[in-house]
Amino acid sequence: MTSDPAATLTHVTTLPGLFLSFEGGDGAGKSTQARLLGDWLTGLGREVVLTREPGGTELGLLLRDAVLHGDHVDARTEALLYATDRAHHVASLVRPALARGAVVVTDRYLDSSVAYQGSGRDLGADEVERLSLWAVDGLLPALTVLLDLDPVAGKARLTGDPDRLERAGDEFHRRTREAFLGRAEAEPGRWLVLDATRPVDELASEIRSRVATILGVAA
Repeated sequence: MTSDPAATLTHVTTLPGLFLSFEGGDGAGKSTQARLLGDWLTGLGREVVLTREPGGTELGLLLRDAVLHGDHVDARTEALLYATDRAHHVASLVRPALARGAVVVTDRYLDSSVAYQGSGRDLGADEVERLSLWAVDGLLPALTVLLDLDPVAGKARLTGDPDRLERAGDEFHRRTREAFLGRAEAEPGRWLVLDATRPVDELASEIRSRVATILGVAA
């Protein structure tokens, strides 16, 4: 692996399709906004691939269950499991879809690993970023939408039994939120940061507007 994450970057614009990701804490509404964006893009006549990490492939489902619901794993193993899922996800689903001109919308991507394992688990953001970029051969989204939400508010929105990351504690989730915001501030051209407490339709409209600008169509 190169010692400089930027040195491994490729540009998604070299592929015919469009790659978009949603990030944010648990309960922020990523899945809802990804679905609404996908519906709008489908209405424009675009092929849309909605996916998620971990769990966007059959192998990913197995890895998702292992890392979120299985026996305890240490932080480094956790990071490697996410990187394994991501490498397979990109190679088998994301890149082929982009190559045929589809719009790929993913609920979480490598920024989650940098925030959760790099900052939340204290493995080092730079180290996890290098691992993640190597796993995907430098592929980054054209746009990453961050739905920003206070972790306490996010926890109140959750239903069902919490997974391993959801149980990690308030300080862990505070660090991950700060990591997301820091990455967005450092790279504003790739990020759209939105207050996740705003009404769903307002958020969807602002996201559509940004994507429409990228596509050169009316929102």
